[in-house]
Amino acid sequence: MFPQVDTKSAPAVAAVVRATFLHAHPGADTTVIDTLFRDVEDMFHGRYLDYLPLEMHYHDFEHTLQAALCFMQLLEGRYRARVTPILDVRHFELAIAAVLLHDTGYLKLRSDREGTGAKYTLVHVIRSCAFAASYLPTIGFTGEETESVVTAIRCTGPRSNISQLHFSGEVEHFVGCALATADFLGQMAAPDYVDELAFLYAEFEESDDFFNTPRDQRLYRSVRDLIAKTPVFWEKFVMPKINQDYLGVYHFLADPYPGGPNAYIQAVEQNMTRALTLAYAPEVSLDPFPKPPQSRNSRSPSLPGA
Repeated sequence: MFPQVDTKSAPAVAAVVRATFLHAHPGADTTVIDTLFRDVEDMFHGRYLDYLPLEMHYHDFEHTLQAALCFMQLLEGRYRARVTPILDVRHFELAIAAVLLHDTGYLKLRSDREGTGAKYTLVHVIRSCAFAASYLPTIGFTGEETESVVTAIRCTGPRSNISQLHFSGEVEHFVGCALATADFLGQMAAPDYVDELAFLYAEFEESDDFFNTPRDQRLYRSVRDLIAKTPVFWEKFVMPKINQDYLGVYHFLADPYPGGPNAYIQAVEQNMTRALTLAYAPEVSLDPFPKPPQSRNSRSPSLPGA
């Protein structure tokens, strides 16, 4: 089952990260992990340098925390399965840096007064890479380590082509696959994922408007259209991608590994069933609505989602 963790709370998710880290490396120093969580929370809330608080409702800080939580379950599952080579202390720190920074490309400078970060949807991955490259050396990461984090971030997003990326080793390849997998599953398995698609559609609309994409060339014509197409996106795009491009690392979420129940996959499939029900229920309003107060993942797409 999902971990009972409030993904609105950075301290709660950070506690899971520290526990996973110390389980693999008893007695290790958690200073780097603590620094990353403190700084990234400041980044998303407008307390870092000259950046504004993130104004988006779908790709918000909770989305990053959802991905981080799923990522930890993948690392813990791999550790329990005794797969080698293991992630040493520095590999683990690099992995946490990658998952926490992977969507910083949505952040805006205070001088950027037009729209929200959603206008950067098509370029947020490369902007996240640039952000990571400027930030990580300030907390002691070497050039080679920073490049490793940037490569992992480049694995994310529906348009990523992981076969064209160079990894310095097997562990780095796994981290990239795990990050990209967690980016999809962390959000798509959330209890309110289907409801949140109204906010995702609003982000796509802003991005399309920013780039003056003609209406007849947009992927989605309405919230209902996005919701209706999401199950096909899952079946025809995400599942093949996480099985093939990302090497099936989601199997580390199975309990027991590798053939036991996979709570994340089960939750996504339940959400896809609900999406189909809502998409073809004309009496249900699917317009954007105020963001709900409850956690998007109290248990543990562009194209929908990433």
